[in-house]
Amino acid sequence: MAKPQNGSTEMESFLPQDNSNSNGVTKYKISSKGDVEAAANHAGFDPFKARQLAHPVSNCDTLTHLLKASLGTGILSMPAAFKASGLSMGIFLTIFVSLICTHCAYVLVTSAHELYKKTRKTQMGFADVAEQACLTGPQWGRKFAPFARNLIRFGLFVTYFMTCSCYTVIMAKNFNYVVNHHLGYDVEIRITIAIMMVPLILLAYVPNLKYLAPFSMVANGFMAVGLGITFYYLVINLKPVSEVAMIADVGTMPVFLSITIFAIEAIGVIMPLENNMGTPQSFIGLCGVLNQGMSGVTLVYILIGFFGYLAFGDQVEGSVTLNLPKEAIAAQLVNVLVGGAVFCTFGLQFYVCIDIAWNAIKDRYAKSEKVANYIMRTVMTFVCVVLAIAVPTIIPFVSLIGAFCFSILGLAAPILIEMLTFWEKGFGKYNWKIVKNLIVFIVAILALIFGSKAAIEDIIDMYSSKKLEPILLGNGTTHGNNTVNGTLSEVLTNVTSTLASTVASLKSTTSIPPTTVNSTTL
Repeated sequence: MAKPQNGSTEMESFLPQDNSNSNGVTKYKISSKGDVEAAANHAGFDPFKARQLAHPVSNCDTLTHLLKASLGTGILSMPAAFKASGLSMGIFLTIFVSLICTHCAYVLVTSAHELYKKTRKTQMGFADVAEQACLTGPQWGRKFAPFARNLIRFGLFVTYFMTCSCYTVIMAKNFNYVVNHHLGYDVEIRITIAIMMVPLILLAYVPNLKYLAPFSMVANGFMAVGLGITFYYLVINLKPVSEVAMIADVGTMPVFLSITIFAIEAIGVIMPLENNMGTPQSFIGLCGVLNQGMSGVTLVYILIGFFGYLAFGDQVEGSVTLNLPKEAIAAQLVNVLVGGAVFCTFGLQFYVCIDIAWNAIKDRYAKSEKVANYIMRTVMTFVCVVLAIAVPTIIPFVSLIGAFCFSILGLAAPILIEMLTFWEKGFGKYNWKIVKNLIVFIVAILALIFGSKAAIEDIIDMYSSKKLEPILLGNGTTHGNNTVNGTLSEVLTNVTSTLASTVASLKSTTSIPPTTVNSTTL
């Protein structure tokens, strides 16, 4: 048998070393799991070449979906966010928040690619990545695998299902904003929501991300035109820089963080997009799809926030569309375009819920998958819309759920997954990755605390002042200075009365045909 080179013994060449030497003694790392992983790598397993997709999504379509997922109605709240941070500080903080959100998405995909090789799998959902990170990580973390999987599944489903229900309210508010102005009276928002049920069900029938790409393109077009018109009004109303604060009070900075994080965050669509790519390795990298998309998103957020605050100053509303002249046709068109963009986005956001639900039940319906899948889509969309009809004041509640789930799922979970996945490889020189992840974790905690605080204040303000309609056309996040006079019992009483009056409100309506009413009742 040939002797290994460099003077090493046969045992030294076989055992994995820790690259450390103390008093002439070399340290070795030995684990059966590591040997299995090495064997898999030596076998030349390429998860990207092995991936088989019936309808692979191109890089361009993936970029389109990513832009639509991140450029939502939350961008209309960016001027209010800049009001909370100050004009110059808002620029730096937007870049900071965007870097953190992008980094968390990046490490999630990077961890998934590493786990593909460890487990010899070609695709994983967010929950699967969390589970496998625990199972293949340090021994102490393996018992948490089922909990991690179920937590992420539940959190994603609830967050995106409630978000889609909130979307129906936002659509109705935007359309009613224009319709009410021209009719001269207020159309019941529940009626508008009910009318949209059938179109939304049909949109939910779109089977995969490849065929959803045109809808995302249309949504991006609507949003681009709407933002273009909005930008025009911002430019013609610009004030001198001296009239606005460059750096706001430190106490309001967390408000900026909560608004911006929940506006930019799109962690739920990251793994579905990667899983459906024909070239998943192109999703990450310096010039990958993720960095391209988020660079553009960050620039647009900065422009709208900067010029929106500079145009309207401290009078800027929670949604900048409320500062536009209501009588102007162009301003009304903005609301129609935003409503149309939200409608086209519904399918992409709802895909997250459909994917989670179908993976949970598909084994039970192996003989009739297609029929069962369409029934599931119909029922889920129906429940989503009915929830919005029953509680059109749902937006602040969704903001509360988003504050809790996005801070945990979008920020904390990816960095924990990264640490578990690369536990054996270490955390870099001077453990810099631990320091980096600690910073991200602190931001996640701040977003959780202040995002939840703002949402709870909105809920109490809404019910204590008897305002039983959503406040904004945008993402429903407001940060006013209203005095809170309500108590918890009053809030619960108002919620109960709102639910109880829903059926009576629908039955008493005579402005739509009976067939439409019948289609919206349980």
